Amino acid sequence: MKISGFRLAKLSVPLRTPFKTALRTVSKIEDIVLLVETDTGNIGYGEAPPTAVITGDTHGSIIDALRYHIMPAIMSMDISDLDAITTCIQDAIVHNTNAKAAAEIAVYDLNAQAQNQPLYKALGGGSPHLSTDLTISVDGVDKMVADSLLALEQGYKTLKIKVGKDIALDVKRIEAIYAKTKGKAPLILDANQGWSAEQTVRALDELESAGVELDLIEQPVKANDIDGMEYVTSRVRTPVMADESAFSAQQVTELLERKACDIINIKLMKTGGLSNAIRIAGIAQKYGAQCMIGCMLETSISVSAAAHFAAAHASIITRIDLDGPALGTFDPVKGGTTFNGPKITLNKEAGLGIRTIKGLQYLAV
Repeated sequence: MKISGFRLAKLSVPLRTPFKTALRTVSKIEDIVLLVETDTGNIGYGEAPPTAVITGDTHGSIIDALRYHIMPAIMSMDISDLDAITTCIQDAIVHNTNAKAAAEIAVYDLNAQAQNQPLYKALGGGSPHLSTDLTISVDGVDKMVADSLLALEQGYKTLKIKVGKDIALDVKRIEAIYAKTKGKAPLILDANQGWSAEQTVRALDELESAGVELDLIEQPVKANDIDGMEYVTSRVRTPVMADESAFSAQQVTELLERKACDIINIKLMKTGGLSNAIRIAGIAQKYGAQCMIGCMLETSISVSAAAHFAAAHASIITRIDLDGPALGTFDPVKGGTTFNGPKITLNKEAGLGIRTIKGLQYLAV
């Protein structure tokens, strides 16, 4: 099975409610979809969202990286030579991790199809049943409490609370949500780089003194502030998770060497795809650290790949934050992994199991 061509398309899915964090507000998923074609007629699917404030990737950069650099570098390669293909993808262009992730997801899909196995089995096996948390966007206190209670009614067992805009109000938000959800669901606090190290320690001291127990706090300080991450981790009881600070294997190694975090958030769009995600999981295992698998605003195309990866690395990936498909008003994918509220069920068909995708707007290549 050799790569013979590719197509690019845009895909748009409105969100049920606006997605608000300390970094951005988004009302719909607008991603680039990659279809990699082979001489056997098989198609591999990949997807990349524009995340300019996080990875630097925009629609234009994703399209150009795939069209002019990444896909020409792997044309005619045999899909069985996965290491060579992923090396070419990573070497084709610097940065552009979202575009690289889309390409890697598609070729891993094809590689598993060639083995006639679901992707998670091709990656090593595991359980096909996962459970995700749900993100509660930044909003007024009453609205965030109501959204949290609704999530519990829908069966979610863990809530990820977005904060980071106003630290005094953030503390009130968390206290109010915790008062209504205590004993029902662990709370993950995600500041999206919105606080300083000193603010984080003060806020957590206040919350802990008030009896608020958090599962963890995610990326409280700026991505490049490793000293700040270390400062927080050494001074609070709540576990600290690195997200925007942890793109590469090198960054993850530094974080864990310095004890600047307790947990690593792996996202395929940060790592540039599955090959580096696998490396990072291995590094975390070496240091005895746990990982979360997360996603950006993506549909079930790329989120399915993340779920398959998580299933195959369940001993390391102990937290699942793959609620992207649940945030959209519909799932454009037919076939493949099923997302039903908090429940994720991996496909039995080979690869990602995708049959068709509704609403693709094809681009000239």
